[in-house]
Amino acid sequence: YDAARIALGLADTDADLGSGEFFPHEANLDQLDGVSFKKGCYVGQEVVSRMEHRGTARSRILPVALDAEAPPKGSDIRSGEKQVGTLLSSDGHHALALVRLDRLADASEPLLTGAVTVTVLKPRWARYDVPGAKDTA
Repeated sequence: YDAARIALGLADTDADLGSGEFFPHEANLDQLDGVSFKKGCYVGQEVVSRMEHRGTARSRILPVALDAEAPPKGSDIRSGEKQVGTLLSSDGHHALALVRLDRLADASEPLLTGAVTVTVLKPRWARYDVPGAKDTA
């Protein structure tokens, strides 16, 4: 189960999201029809609607490929001195990561988490741009 959902870029509520830690756009709920922009009021509606209509989701949960076993959840992903993301759940050489898209676009050095090289992947279902990412199979 974990290997399949990580390969597809799907976050798990318990393993990745927790309660109240992510905006719906960061967890890709806007892409997966997990939030409605047509129904009535709900808590946080203003922020979520603004992110949708302005396209201002700076961070997204994305699948990543690693050249070695994944470090622990919560490990930083860096390009040089700049933090680009944070590892979430993993399975072997694949993981999910919360990635800042603007920092990914500006990354001038390889992405590393510790000594492990990170390659960001773009899920087939994603309708947003992931700078420098490879498409998933």
